[in-house]
Amino acid sequence: MTEISSFFLHPAIGFFALALVLPFLPGRRPSKIPGFSKPGDDRSWWRWLLPLPAVLAIVAVFTYEPGNYGGFEYLGLNLQLGRLDRLSLIFANVFAIQALIGFIYAFHVRDKRLHMAACFYVGGAFGCVFSGDYLSLFIFWEIMSIASTMLIWLNSRENGRAPGAGLRYFLVHTLGGLLLLGGVLLRYKALGHFDFEHVGFEGARYYDWLIMFGFGVNAAFVALHAWLPDAYPEATITGAVFMSAFTTKTAVYVLARGFAGWDFLAYMGTAMALYGVLYASMENNARRILSYHIMSQVGYMVAGIGIGTALTMNGATAHAYAHILYKGLLFMSVGAILHSAGTASLEKLGGLAGRLPLVMLAYMVAGLSISGMPIFNGFVSKTMTIAGAFEDHHVILGILLEVAAVGTFLSVGLKLPYFAFWGGKPEDTTRVLKPIPGNMYLAMGLASAMCILQGLFPQMLYVFLPFQPVDYVPWTPWHVLQTLLLLGFTGLGFMLMRKVLKPHAQRNVDFEFLYMLIGRGFVALVSRPMAFFDSLWSEAWRVLGLRGLMGGAKGASIFDRKGIDTVVDGAAYTTRALGFVSARMQTGRLQDYLAGAVAIGVAAMILVWILR
Repeated sequence: MTEISSFFLHPAIGFFALALVLPFLPGRRPSKIPGFSKPGDDRSWWRWLLPLPAVLAIVAVFTYEPGNYGGFEYLGLNLQLGRLDRLSLIFANVFAIQALIGFIYAFHVRDKRLHMAACFYVGGAFGCVFSGDYLSLFIFWEIMSIASTMLIWLNSRENGRAPGAGLRYFLVHTLGGLLLLGGVLLRYKALGHFDFEHVGFEGARYYDWLIMFGFGVNAAFVALHAWLPDAYPEATITGAVFMSAFTTKTAVYVLARGFAGWDFLAYMGTAMALYGVLYASMENNARRILSYHIMSQVGYMVAGIGIGTALTMNGATAHAYAHILYKGLLFMSVGAILHSAGTASLEKLGGLAGRLPLVMLAYMVAGLSISGMPIFNGFVSKTMTIAGAFEDHHVILGILLEVAAVGTFLSVGLKLPYFAFWGGKPEDTTRVLKPIPGNMYLAMGLASAMCILQGLFPQMLYVFLPFQPVDYVPWTPWHVLQTLLLLGFTGLGFMLMRKVLKPHAQRNVDFEFLYMLIGRGFVALVSRPMAFFDSLWSEAWRVLGLRGLMGGAKGASIFDRKGIDTVVDGAAYTTRALGFVSARMQTGRLQDYLAGAVAIGVAAMILVWILR
């Protein structure tokens, strides 16, 4: 390993410390008994501590110098908790900013358990980004898995689907963790160290593929992705905001760190981009639409990593940065709708533009950002990967990524906002809307400002990219015209087909169907063939085993009565008889004893005579 500096204040420390301290901080809700509540009863002052670890993380990340920190030896292993370079720092940069926005958005929540889970989750993400070895990476990876599961289960009271979705989420991520752990241990056996290094495609071994697919579960590879649209819509409103930012993007980071230049990732990423868009276009639930688009947008990043040139690696990294901001804003906006209207189903929404105008504006900023509209950050990040694909002669991949971009604007930029804010017909036009807390508006405003500023001034983002200098200029007349033409014709097509795209109350099933088939096959295997063999064994046991057991018990009883009892009781009877005779012989008269001695002597002489 490279030389390691000793001093390093890890950003995860603040989040872990707050999570451990929160349960012991005083705070209770006002009394529910009328007349017993006082202004000072709501002692939830601890909520002001929530943004503190994120603020400290922002300060730390912007002041770090690249280098290797936090190294130590444990049980003969060299571990490193602070590998700082341009790749890890840009992910830590956006993680810290999004953590601050997320905790501001969740400021009104008084459930300490939710904030504890979010702190552990964010801290685990920072740990993964700065880990220089696979062992510490795996530990932080599992912390993220457990904490994010809690963000789903904590919504069980309000959402009956949350317990099942959380269980499935945990099982899938346990599978991913086992793939990762198996690959790491096999790699250690082969190489003798846990260093987290780049692996070339040509020199990859079977354990490298195991590790890559372990990461691929979190990245939502096609066929490994069903947990994402299944679980994210069932999480708490604020929990989904955190989850949209960290799990898949941490996977993007580790793929960029260890597997850049793998052709497999280029094709898998393109498939993800298309597959996510396809299913998002058919969905009705707003949070499921956004979940499928996480898969789609991460596909751009995975494709860029797979192509592996400086331009596509910068594009993947820049798009991950922009995506965290606008996807968090999308989930915050839809979360505000769910908080206020009580539903995220598009067929039940409509006409909210005038009733929730600020939410509508925030959503449109995010929707146009993910669509790559000029002046928003998606415009300066997404097309970098597409341009890199064409530049590296991956023409087919570049065209397919452009097609996915059309689908993104169609579903997230047009369909969702149209039926939620304008063209839909709500079931109840007099629906009562709950007030939205001011902190939620503040968080959406901060995220909106970041999306616009990075779109107008792309150097704010490009200065942090790993490969410098950044040889890409988004603001050219042709690039702007091309984007506007593409989005304009997509908008025209939507207006002509909006009745066809009208959402219906349904829940589409994709690879969940495969999982269900596997589950049903397992149940059938257990309930039929295994049950048949179990019945044979039960009958054999009844006929042979049970009879043998009863025969053995009978034999043991006879042995006890005829053998053990006879020996023990006979010995007792003999001892008693000898004792009785001995007692009778104790007369106390001298002549009796002399006669006995003479008799014994005569008997001894006779015995000796006979034995001669």
